[in-house]
Amino acid sequence: MSSISRDEVAHLARLARLAVTGEELDLFAGQLDVILRSVARVGEIAARDIPPTSHAVPVTNVFREDVVRPGLTQREALAGAPAVEAGRFRVPRILGED
Repeated sequence: MSSISRDEVAHLARLARLAVTGEELDLFAGQLDVILRSVARVGEIAARDIPPTSHAVPVTNVFREDVVRPGLTQREALAGAPAVEAGRFRVPRILGED
């Protein structure tokens, strides 16, 4: 006996706004039944003494620690700029003054 009916598949198709034929309803009902039974089997196999996991292998942080290091001074940063104004990079205006 199928655990999902043809009417339930039709209802799901309507909710998903899918146009399906009668043949497709029968096909999808069988396919969804296989999927639901497979999921149920996994639920039966899961043991209480095995903790749930989110990853198959341990996950470690690969990022380095944030360490404050000396950077460029304002003068050093602006040294290679083609134009400087008031201690900042000067660039051509691209927006109007609205």
